[in-house]
Amino acid sequence: MVARGRAYLETMAGRRVVVVGLGKSGLAAARLLRAVGARVIASDQKTLAALGADARGLSALGVSLLVGGSHPEATQGADLVVVSPGVPLDSPQVAPARAEGIPIIGELELGWRALEADTIAITGTNGKTTTTALTGALLGEQARPVLVGGNIGTPLAAHALTFGADGLVVCEVSSFQLETTEAFHPRVAAVLNVTPDHLDRHGSFAAYVDAKARIFLNQTSADCAVLNADDEAAATLAARTKARVVLFSRRRELDHGVFVHGDWVAAKLNGHVERICPLGEIFLRGAHNVENVLAATACALWTGIAPEAIRRGIAHFRGVSHRIEFIRDLKGVHYYNDSKGTNVASTIKALESFTERIVLIAGGIGKGQDFSALAEAARGRVLHAVVIGQDGGKIGGALARVGVPVTESVSLESALHAARGAARPGDVVLLSPACASFDMFDNFEHRGDVFRGLVQGLA
Repeated sequence: MVARGRAYLETMAGRRVVVVGLGKSGLAAARLLRAVGARVIASDQKTLAALGADARGLSALGVSLLVGGSHPEATQGADLVVVSPGVPLDSPQVAPARAEGIPIIGELELGWRALEADTIAITGTNGKTTTTALTGALLGEQARPVLVGGNIGTPLAAHALTFGADGLVVCEVSSFQLETTEAFHPRVAAVLNVTPDHLDRHGSFAAYVDAKARIFLNQTSADCAVLNADDEAAATLAARTKARVVLFSRRRELDHGVFVHGDWVAAKLNGHVERICPLGEIFLRGAHNVENVLAATACALWTGIAPEAIRRGIAHFRGVSHRIEFIRDLKGVHYYNDSKGTNVASTIKALESFTERIVLIAGGIGKGQDFSALAEAARGRVLHAVVIGQDGGKIGGALARVGVPVTESVSLESALHAARGAARPGDVVLLSPACASFDMFDNFEHRGDVFRGLVQGLA
């Protein structure tokens, strides 16, 4: 068993640790390791100017910086390599360490080891950010301290020295993060759904599923696995965990689990059905958000929180930025930011959330996806599509084949103006790209922030 908390951090003193990648997670890892006395070398392919002031500030902490290239020599003689999620394990920065047998973990593993609190971990192709935030909000209705972090944007390593063992960590985890876990042991592990995504990184859908299944790697019969009974790939993962399985379903009542019972979210965990919250009190749009509420309820119930507190938390929750986020009504046209829609399945769920006619803005880096399913979902829903980015043409071609008029734009700003021109009062203009953002933006947050600013600036 791996030591956790202060006992683990004490083992880092004097160790030579290389942090590869200086995004949010890499910066947090480097700061934590220096704070406990490790000798830290941090590398990134970006230049120091491109990385910004936070990375430059590492030098003042005693971190040695190697930037502006891959620097495979950085890992020579290292005791440990901490790799950021965006850096593949077969990249030139990491491959030499693997060849030498140097231990390689991610910031998620580092942060979890540095903490002692019980962890609820949530993954899935879609919905994990909303479900993580909602679970955190539900647990905020009870007395124990709650830390919401992980892939949602708050690295666990950033709070490892201050968050107490008596608290609860609610952690969004991605397939990239799970690839570099070893001892990571969530007391509750939830898989919301598994559909093809990141195939350019994982190589196949089977490998992607395997990465997701690592969330159960260290669970025992004393733990809980929350799985979507309506999603075939997620439901079959029940065979890959030793934990007690709690299913959730939007489509049918279950013998054991959390489900829709009439017009209520309900649970049957102790032999009888207990109503939790009326569906009418869920503020979030779309059937997929009912599924997110079911999953969050299942996770929260494990902690012993009262149903009335869960109902209160659901009713107060207003969603997260960049996920079907309402921006404004301009002359009867409603504008929504769904920049978090970075794959086909996510954008399909966004389209299904509206009964209004939709002008869709989509495109970016397609990650090897097939856009035919998106086109079928758009048929009869999308009155016009505006496409941008590296794979915008592929999306446009798929949509045009089902009769959706398509406009190609060179920027998000020009795409918005084209969408505004196509929309009429009562319509929705929806940014839901079905693609990653890195061809034009720093990340999906940057893309969504730019879109929000452009919409708010419309006269």
